[in-house]
Amino acid sequence: MYKFRDRTTVLVVDDSPDSLGMINMALDEAGIAVLIALNGQQAMNVLEQITPDVILMDAIMPVMDGFECAREVRKKLPLTPIIFMTGLSEVEHIVKAFDAGGNDYIVKPIHPDELLVRIQQHTHSTRMLMEAQKVLDAMRQYVFCINRRGNVLWATPEAQALLAQYQQKSASDCTELGDRFSRWLPAGQAGHHLALPMSDSSPGLTVCYFKQSEEDEYLLKIQSPNVEIQPAVLEDNLSITHREAEVLLWLAHGKTNREIAEILEMSPRTVNKHLEQMYPKIGASNRTAAASVAIQTILGGRIGQPAG
Repeated sequence: MYKFRDRTTVLVVDDSPDSLGMINMALDEAGIAVLIALNGQQAMNVLEQITPDVILMDAIMPVMDGFECAREVRKKLPLTPIIFMTGLSEVEHIVKAFDAGGNDYIVKPIHPDELLVRIQQHTHSTRMLMEAQKVLDAMRQYVFCINRRGNVLWATPEAQALLAQYQQKSASDCTELGDRFSRWLPAGQAGHHLALPMSDSSPGLTVCYFKQSEEDEYLLKIQSPNVEIQPAVLEDNLSITHREAEVLLWLAHGKTNREIAEILEMSPRTVNKHLEQMYPKIGASNRTAAASVAIQTILGGRIGQPAG
């Protein structure tokens, strides 16, 4: 699969010639590359070759409608924004669109200026998320995902390497490791970590429960020994207070305000106050941008400047 590099690419999935003509003209004038599919099946065929930045999805189409297509897209592209644009305005259809994996919903007739703003907002947010994903390993965030049976569904490269190292040194296979994860999972959700000792003198692994992402998908983290990032790194480089640096550090680790409050023994309201005071100091407008600034600071700016 490949991606246009020179400009934003949008896949428009709609069987209405009038809608296609208007949207194509508006996006082309804005310098956006436009791909067209007349139904969901055509869209899936396009996605076999090209990864767009945004998908504009009609709901009612022949062969494969927008709801079914969105569900299939989500299996293939979990982060690509899907903006539904349809004449259906009933609450049940809006709910159905979001349940299918949609990120946004616009009721026709489409206003070009509004559509362009929505596209810009979603592409910016998604690029920030993808940037954060790329530095998970550099932040020593060894993350992997299992199902209830303990099967590993995916893992960051660093997490995969550590799990493979454990299996090699402990002489265990995937089935045995999966059984351990499955038996431990309820205890993990209750806050108990899983120790995976090595058979030699090497330090073992400690696995902790992170969150449930889907009905049968559970995110876990391997705690990395010998890696500790001090708040002073952020305090000194970003000209923020020590307390603000502590809050920002845990924010960069993906913690919620409530979790940060528990760790730092303060109220969630105080955490939010620190964030509000800190955002203008570091040039961030939201949590994602602040986390990106923190990550770049920790890594010495090696991943480029945050999007403005």
